[in-house]
Amino acid sequence: MMTLVLGATGATGRLVVEELINQNRKVRIIVRSSDNLPLYITTSNHVEVVHANVLELTDDQLAEYVWGCEAVVSCLGHNLTFKGIYGQPRRLVTDVTTRICKAIRSTQPKTPTKFILMSTTGFQNILADEKISAAHQIIVSFLRMILPPHVDNEQAARYLQTCEIRSSKFIEWVAVRPDSLTNDIGRTEYEIHPSPQFDPIFDSQNTSRLNVARFMTELITSAETWCKWKNKFPVIYNKN
Repeated sequence: MMTLVLGATGATGRLVVEELINQNRKVRIIVRSSDNLPLYITTSNHVEVVHANVLELTDDQLAEYVWGCEAVVSCLGHNLTFKGIYGQPRRLVTDVTTRICKAIRSTQPKTPTKFILMSTTGFQNILADEKISAAHQIIVSFLRMILPPHVDNEQAARYLQTCEIRSSKFIEWVAVRPDSLTNDIGRTEYEIHPSPQFDPIFDSQNTSRLNVARFMTELITSAETWCKWKNKFPVIYNKN
């Protein structure tokens, strides 16, 4: 079966592709340019490269690219530059999430497609009664005013939680929430929790991108792991 990976040129998305290749699984990636991808990805027999801006694809094209995919992984995010933070598209993650979910529903897969979103511990799962301090709430309110990417990430996660796809027979989802991301290259143990165990602003913990990629891959390949976390917001930390 095929997995569609969005954001494959990013630091985490590339690692997801690598993990899937290492498990001999087929991968389709949609990238504007593959120049920054290593040759072992672009020349792999397991990888299909589609050169396109995902936001500029038509609904029919998106439906074509999700057709036959057992899973879609979105590691999209905003570049940490002035243009990336304050320029367009302001709703990159949210718009792609909503359009991909629409495309999946239009294909009416026989078994639910897994949609895995890279989220953040900055997202508060209110429906799970997650609590934050007053100081945390003040800072988050300020971030919503000055950092459009934070709002975008929140809206994408909230869409999965509250819109019609929550009960869709065509889509199941997981929004993975890492804490402070690191670029560690060594494999370490990690732990998964249903809610943050530490305050992400005042007591953030490390989560390696590699461990995020490993967990996302496990969600695709392990039925047991998927059943445990589907339609939830698991939090991942490096294990101390």
